[in-house]
Amino acid sequence: MEYSNTPLLHHSNDMIMNGIIVVDKPPDVTSAQVVTQVKRILKVRKAGHTGTLDPFATGVLVCCINKATRLAQFLVYGKKRYEGVMRLGIRTDTQDLTGRVVSKEPDLRVTDRDVHRVFLSFLEVTHQNPPAYSALKHNGIPLYKLARRGTFIQKPPRRISIYGLEVLDVSLPDVRFEVCCSPGTYVRALCADIGDALGCGAHLTGLCRTENGGFGLDEAISLNTLEKVSATGEISNHIIPMGIALRGMPSITANSELLKKIQHGRPVTQEEIPAVRLRETCPWIKLTDPKGKLVAVLSSSKKDCVYPYACVLLD
Repeated sequence: MEYSNTPLLHHSNDMIMNGIIVVDKPPDVTSAQVVTQVKRILKVRKAGHTGTLDPFATGVLVCCINKATRLAQFLVYGKKRYEGVMRLGIRTDTQDLTGRVVSKEPDLRVTDRDVHRVFLSFLEVTHQNPPAYSALKHNGIPLYKLARRGTFIQKPPRRISIYGLEVLDVSLPDVRFEVCCSPGTYVRALCADIGDALGCGAHLTGLCRTENGGFGLDEAISLNTLEKVSATGEISNHIIPMGIALRGMPSITANSELLKKIQHGRPVTQEEIPAVRLRETCPWIKLTDPKGKLVAVLSSSKKDCVYPYACVLLD
């Protein structure tokens, strides 16, 4: 998918690039390492991502470039979709293939029908125990560091949502599946819980994120391809402008009078915002100029008939 019809580059003493790039993360590298590579390839000063993938996982990693890093706060809340493979009969301490085996089921007495039945029941799951091996912190220390020292901390269950869960293929002991879930859901913990429900245990052996906050694999670019198109000057075809990056967010085109008000930081009142259909799941409103350039994001929660600023992006 190309976005070259929208200007992305603003020239000053150096070339500044602002926007979103969707990277198809390769296996065996961290999400932070991918961001470092993106910064090097694009020669940009600032970059960040909107949701960590485990090193062994692949797929959609949404990277924000320069000024677009300010949009990360709005992008982390989108639904996530994954394709994964779980192996029944083996539990590991990390709940995935990178961990130490803690139990094996020598006689796997599970049928395809059992797998489909248990998967269906997990559509109703509303809470999940975070893994002991995770980046969540306890007294400022990541849980995985404590676990490696032999100190296992169990955080309270967290509320999650499973929007879709489908068995794609059963080739015992492996089960290939797709899940659509809320942010904060650990797919490896989901696999471990499904394995426990089947009575045999399980762990995650493969994971690909196919969608994150509305950005899909069809928009993703590999690091190798990114390097090539950057060298040929065709990188703008793969950068998503900020004005269309906040997908699903109610949008309003600001007129010249409203743009001046935003530029001077004056309050935006209820009377200046035309009727817009707000969504309970999206507590913000984006404002663009007549050319589609993102200029501000407002909170949709009015205070004394004023929409508070969540982010201002005017030059």
